Amino acid sequence: MVERMTLILDAFDNASSRLTLEEVACRTGLPRSTVHRILDQMVRLEWVDHASFGYCLGRRAKSLGAGDNGHGRIREAAAPVLHELHLQTGMVAHLAVLDRNEIVYLDKVGGQLAATLTSRVGGRVSAHATACGKAILAGLQPEHVDALYSAGLPRRTERTISDLGVLHRELGRIRQRHGLAFETGEAMAGMACVGAPVRSPQGPVAGISLCGPTRPGHLDRIAPLVADAARDVSRMLYPELGTPRRARRLADDPVSFTVPDTAEQFVAGGAGAWA
Repeated sequence: MVERMTLILDAFDNASSRLTLEEVACRTGLPRSTVHRILDQMVRLEWVDHASFGYCLGRRAKSLGAGDNGHGRIREAAAPVLHELHLQTGMVAHLAVLDRNEIVYLDKVGGQLAATLTSRVGGRVSAHATACGKAILAGLQPEHVDALYSAGLPRRTERTISDLGVLHRELGRIRQRHGLAFETGEAMAGMACVGAPVRSPQGPVAGISLCGPTRPGHLDRIAPLVADAARDVSRMLYPELGTPRRARRLADDPVSFTVPDTAEQFVAGGAGAWA
């Protein structure tokens, strides 16, 4: 079994390789049924990930080569973007990654307001309770989400989603918004947040969010900034996605940046780049 597992891991040229079941069987010389059975076990153990395109290396396999799962590289790319988001809005900017059904904060920028939030670098929180986490979860296959929450959805506040069916409907709406996620009082009472995923060609690798006191309409106004920030970090990390564009600013000429009244208008008018 160890020899066959090694053959399968060696079939992937690098961390970004994507292979179908047939391609893995061809490269290893193993019977298709054997490869399928072993891959199923490796997916459960997170050595391999399974998505609509086929298979790619999972968290455990990538951690062997990256030491920190590549988190240092993600944090380095996102750091100036987080600072810019905070300077533009005065809100707390977060960078987080998914670890099983929780997010782990890699960075937090927010001045005095940051002290009022319970989040901390290295800290964990249930992914389904945060905009950042929901933005990442929306990029996973529904059955993967089911597996992550097979033991239930813990509540943090009375507004936290606690039903798996409701979570799936929420993730569906986030996919329709091309990854843009919102939460109001789900992680911490009195606080609201908007998040967007940092993506590789294979799917989400992290999330960026802005958080602050709940104010009517404010999240809708800053949502395009978060979407642009996440997109730019994605392109810095994965040049094949395109060249990073200049970040939007709230004070930009209104001809070049007209703030939409709602997040839905933002998606209808300009979020097509997420597709």
